[in-house]
Amino acid sequence: MALTSTSVTLDLRTEVVAAGELAFCLAVAAHLDAEESLTVSGPDGDTLAVREVALGHGTRLHLVDAPLGDLRVEYAATVSAGSRPAPVTDADRFTYVLPSRYCPSDRVAGWAAGEFGGVDDPWQLALRVVEWVGARTEYTPGSTDAGDDALVPLHTGQGVCRDYAHLTTTLLRALEVPARYVSVYAPGLDPMDAHAVVEVAVGDEWRLLDATRLAPRASMVRTGTGRDAADVALMTTLGAETGPFALGVTAVADPDLPQEDPSAVVVLA
Repeated sequence: MALTSTSVTLDLRTEVVAAGELAFCLAVAAHLDAEESLTVSGPDGDTLAVREVALGHGTRLHLVDAPLGDLRVEYAATVSAGSRPAPVTDADRFTYVLPSRYCPSDRVAGWAAGEFGGVDDPWQLALRVVEWVGARTEYTPGSTDAGDDALVPLHTGQGVCRDYAHLTTTLLRALEVPARYVSVYAPGLDPMDAHAVVEVAVGDEWRLLDATRLAPRASMVRTGTGRDAADVALMTTLGAETGPFALGVTAVADPDLPQEDPSAVVVLA
């Protein structure tokens, strides 16, 4: 049975310890057919003003001037199936083959050529890389932090979805294959959370990869698209300071989760 829609909710709570601006990247991509709501509440339960900023590839930031005290962000969306992403452009082929903050592909180019060389077809090369990352990385919450780049999971063999995505992206770029980092909602993910995956350029098409293999790719919903996690972090402080945040996420596919075939071509809307 074909997927018809995906419903997502997010509830984020934190304490603002220094007032200032916060940026959230948690809404589904602008080009998707979605019904949605977003509410940001201050310490007294009052609703705070939100400003939306459009970035590339449908990515949207929501900016809030956050006062001191408790802050709560509530988001909900129902996304209809059927949208298609834009094709790979010449600008994409340039931007997404370069090193970035968390994907230092230039530092592993020689090693990657020796490990993965000899495969000319970019899709088969991508499948080989994602299989390698999945086989050699153990999903280990708490094994990395927000400052760690792809070389940490490469050396330790541990990480979370963010690290799997950074490592996959880094290796593909080192092999001169354009790849980009994508944040998503992922029905079927266990434990449920925000999720990170990779898109690889094959001809004029962006194809979806997920080395964690924790959820079926065909039901995922795009939120942010960028060079790495720095571009699409769930929350970014822009003058404000916050304590730790608590996050609750649900994502449900209607009518059922699709079956996952790791070698199948999946294109994310």
